[in-house]
Amino acid sequence: MVVVLAALSCGGLSGPVQAQGLETAALAALPAPRLVFSPEEMELAQAVSGFPGLADFYGANGLKPVFLGADGAPLRAALIGAIRSAGEHGLPAKRYEAAKLIRLDDAPEAGLATELSFARVFARWAHDVSGGVLDPQKVDTGIKRSVTRRSTGDLLRDFVKASDPAAWLAGLAPHDRDYLALQAALKDMSAFAAPAGTPRVPKGTWREGSKGEGVVLLRERLTAIGFDAAAQGDPALFDGALRDAVAAFQDQVGLPADGVAGPMTVARLNRGLGPEAKGIVVALERLRWMNGHDLRSRHVWVNLPSFTATIREDEIAVFSTRVVIGKDEADHETPEFSEHMKHVVANPRWNVPRSITVKEYLPRLQANRHAVSHIDVVDRAGNVISRDRIDFRNYSAANFPYRMRQKPSDDNALGVVKFLFPNPWNIYLHDTPTKHLFSRSSRAYSHGCIRVGRPIDLAHELLKGQFADPEARFSRALASGRESYLNLSDPLPVHLVYFTAYPDENGAIRRYGDIYGRDARVHAALVKAGL
Repeated sequence: MVVVLAALSCGGLSGPVQAQGLETAALAALPAPRLVFSPEEMELAQAVSGFPGLADFYGANGLKPVFLGADGAPLRAALIGAIRSAGEHGLPAKRYEAAKLIRLDDAPEAGLATELSFARVFARWAHDVSGGVLDPQKVDTGIKRSVTRRSTGDLLRDFVKASDPAAWLAGLAPHDRDYLALQAALKDMSAFAAPAGTPRVPKGTWREGSKGEGVVLLRERLTAIGFDAAAQGDPALFDGALRDAVAAFQDQVGLPADGVAGPMTVARLNRGLGPEAKGIVVALERLRWMNGHDLRSRHVWVNLPSFTATIREDEIAVFSTRVVIGKDEADHETPEFSEHMKHVVANPRWNVPRSITVKEYLPRLQANRHAVSHIDVVDRAGNVISRDRIDFRNYSAANFPYRMRQKPSDDNALGVVKFLFPNPWNIYLHDTPTKHLFSRSSRAYSHGCIRVGRPIDLAHELLKGQFADPEARFSRALASGRESYLNLSDPLPVHLVYFTAYPDENGAIRRYGDIYGRDARVHAALVKAGL
């Protein structure tokens, strides 16, 4: 059923409304069917009809407001306090309309417009701070990560019932150590950064007695970052109050506190956040995407820009190794996603990916059927086919009917072990006979899978707790010479992530190159969203 309430929207209904034949999502969510509604209830139902989560909440709540009056005051205050912290999370503050909510909170006769404004901002804030502003899969094709989110209706129900609404809202954001360290770093960088749009101070030197437009701008910028630079008289005159404000700023940022605004002071005043903050803002957004994962439990963490794989427990790395990742090419970039490690495979066979078979090996076989002789040609059933029976010149990349497979061997492309966490992109970790690449600082050379610098040690670490003597069990599997699957009875989470700025175990922020350009695209999307 469709709502048609033109008269109501024009104020034409003043008594109870017969709702038979008229329904919105909010009415459908009512705990018990009703036929008669007040105009206010129908107006609220219609207003939230385009917001499924809010319609779900208000329908289940009997179409009653929750943000209005004395009872709603704690909810309003908690939400205003939360959105004022947007900058601490690297979130785009403009999305949450703090000034508007503050104005509505002070209104003596709040009505439906106030209720809806607070409800919509709540929905936006809860969505953003708990799971990120962006849909990661829409930002870059290499980001395959899906975000686990609770429904707006469930979130609002819990918020309204919370004994401490402010604490409840504070609990929405990630609270792992790394998120807090990134927040602290952003706070340090944000100190004394003027809000966007604040005029810059022109180059020059100003001291007590100076006069001009530069003094006015100096006074404005100091005031914008929290230093009392109010003029005692003429705002264009550098007076004693401005001298004291300049000296206070200099003392806070570690410059000589002489009260003279020279080139170093002006440069520091104008600096703002700077480009280094972008990596931290993006890292905070990426961690919000992962808020549904327990990052305190044991897991494998592969950070592509740092070319490392670690096993972490209780936020501490218990194992680490260098890795080689996919090339910076469209078809070979290693994607980002999370899955579960299920198998350690000793003496793996290499099933050559179709793309490599037809793009790299087929042209060589057409020139010489005995090329790449260490790799078998197999049919769809997995039977090895003699190359003498195939005229490779009769086939193209589109119709080549065979697959290629390499037997377990010392020179197998996967080395002596691979680590499987089944996924649609056929990405996995593996050993490699090509060891020299691990000594390079930048290690993007593979076709997409991840080569491991310490594969045997990684196998031993992953098999801990799975077998009484994991090293002996793995050694026996290797010695057999056969492909052997060692299944993990308790699959381990694997996170392929992309952080160009990330805290080390001491909380210091480490920086890495944006090898695939993904961080730049995430930041651009955040700017588009209002950052």
